[in-house]
Amino acid sequence: MAKKNPRNTRGRIVSAAWQLFYEQGYENTTVEEIIETSQTSKGSFYHYFDGKDALLSTLSDLFDEKYEALQETMDPAMPAMDKLLFLNSELFRMIENSVSMDLLARLLSTQLVTNGEKHLLNHKRTYYRLLRKIIAQGQEAGELSDKRTVSDMVKLYALCERALMYDWCLCGGEYSLRDYASQVLPTFLSSFSPDNISTNRLEENP
Repeated sequence: MAKKNPRNTRGRIVSAAWQLFYEQGYENTTVEEIIETSQTSKGSFYHYFDGKDALLSTLSDLFDEKYEALQETMDPAMPAMDKLLFLNSELFRMIENSVSMDLLARLLSTQLVTNGEKHLLNHKRTYYRLLRKIIAQGQEAGELSDKRTVSDMVKLYALCERALMYDWCLCGGEYSLRDYASQVLPTFLSSFSPDNISTNRLEENP
């Protein structure tokens, strides 16, 4: 008999919870429904979580699960800048299609006031590891500027993504998060381009 994978069990609970939160709302979702949808047990649920409220901090887990899937499908030959824009576009598509804006806003607000772990800033996450890898490879290939450290560029990219999510929540989701990011992010990330690329573009477009 195959051994149960604790990560898979916890992951199923997290995925089921956020699916239900999106479909029927946080307040209308019960622990029993999460257990049933995730096909786990009450014992398993309470092994990982004290209750439903504890799941609010797991949105970063859901994001990382998405990044792991995207990493499998992303073309390794894609330029580093295109990889960063692709990751953002796909993440924001997922947010618009499967994450309640109210819960995203709640997560962002709790991260501001919590005295505990700030999950969105945990640099051990898949998110940060993947960004470091892409940016380091981009610098080595001459696709990204080496005027900043990898850590600084990762911080700036993550800062821009959080700002876009915060602004979307602040505006009540009155526009498409993904479409707006596709307009803003390339301009923001232009500072990541090597100096010679910027110079060439200026010469071509006087």
